[in-house]
Amino acid sequence: MSSTNFPSATPPAQEPKKDNRGLIYGVLIAALLGTWGYIIYDKSRTKEVIQQKDVQYAALDSSKNMITKEYEDALLRLDAMTSSNTRLDSLVKSKDQELENLKGRIKGLVNKQNATAADLKEARSLISELNGKIDGYLVEIQRLQAENQQLTQDKQTLTTQKAELETNLATTTTEKKAAEEKVDIGSTLHASNFKINAVNVKGSGKEKNTSTAKRADKFRISFDLDENLIAPSGNKDLYIVVTDPAGKVVSEQGLNSGSFTTRKDGEKQFTNKVSVDYEQGAKKNVSFDLQQGDKYQPGNYKVEVYHNGFKIGENTVSLKKGGLFS
Repeated sequence: MSSTNFPSATPPAQEPKKDNRGLIYGVLIAALLGTWGYIIYDKSRTKEVIQQKDVQYAALDSSKNMITKEYEDALLRLDAMTSSNTRLDSLVKSKDQELENLKGRIKGLVNKQNATAADLKEARSLISELNGKIDGYLVEIQRLQAENQQLTQDKQTLTTQKAELETNLATTTTEKKAAEEKVDIGSTLHASNFKINAVNVKGSGKEKNTSTAKRADKFRISFDLDENLIAPSGNKDLYIVVTDPAGKVVSEQGLNSGSFTTRKDGEKQFTNKVSVDYEQGAKKNVSFDLQQGDKYQPGNYKVEVYHNGFKIGENTVSLKKGGLFS
C-alpha cells in the first residue's frame, strides 16, 4: 500500500539564538576602561603640564628676584658713589633724565605682575646698560681726577715759580731801591766855603758889614756848591734854616717860610727857600741876602742849608749888643 506523506505533528527543531550580551558587556567594559585610562592619562598629563608650569613660574620668579637684586645693587652702587664723590654726583645730575628713563623702564619690567622671560631678559639687558653707564661715569671721573691732579701739580709748580719770581723781584726791588737810594744820596749837593755877614744899609744905599745887632739890616749868605757827578743838571731847591739867639727858627710870611721833610729829623721849619740852577759836575757859587722883618737881637745866629732832606752846610754869625756910640 502506498503510503501518503503527511506533515509531522512535531515541528522541526530550530537553531538556538546567539547571546551577544557578553560581547556588548566586553565592549562597554573596554570602552569604560579606555575612558578611564584616557582620563587618568589626561589627568596625569595635565598634572605634568601644571608641574612644568610651576617649575617655569618658579624659575621666572627666581630670575625676577635675581634681576630685582641686581637692579637694587646697581642703585646702591650708584648712590654710594655719588654720595662720596661730588664730581660724580654733579656728572650724574647732568644725566638725570637719561638715568631716570632707564631706571623707570627697569622698574616697570621687574615690578610687572606677569613678567615673562622676555621681560626679564630685557630688564637684565637694561640693568647691564645701567651698570655700563655707572662704569663709564667712573672712568670719566678718574679722567677728570687725573686732569685735576695734573692741574693741581701745575698750579703748585706755578705757585712755586711765582714765589721764586716774587722773591727775585723783591730782591731786585730791594737792590734797585738800595741802588736808587745810593744814587739819591749821592746826588745830594755839598756846600763849602760857607760865609755869613751881617750887612748895614746906609740911607744912601751904601752897604757895610757890621757886627752889632742894632745896625744889622740883613744877612748876606754865600757858599760854594761842590762838583757832583751824580746830581743831574737843573734847578735845585735849597732850604735855609736860620735860628735866632733864643734857639727859635726865624719864620716870617715875608720870607715865604714854611716846613719841609728832613731825612733825619722829620718835619722841620725853614726860613727861606732858594732855587739854584745847578750844572752837573761843576762848582757853583751861591750868594743871597736874607732880611727879616723883626729887629736882629744880640747873640749867635745859626744858618743851616738843606738839600734833598740832608743838611749840606752851616755856619754861625755873632751880633754884639752895640754901645751908645757904636
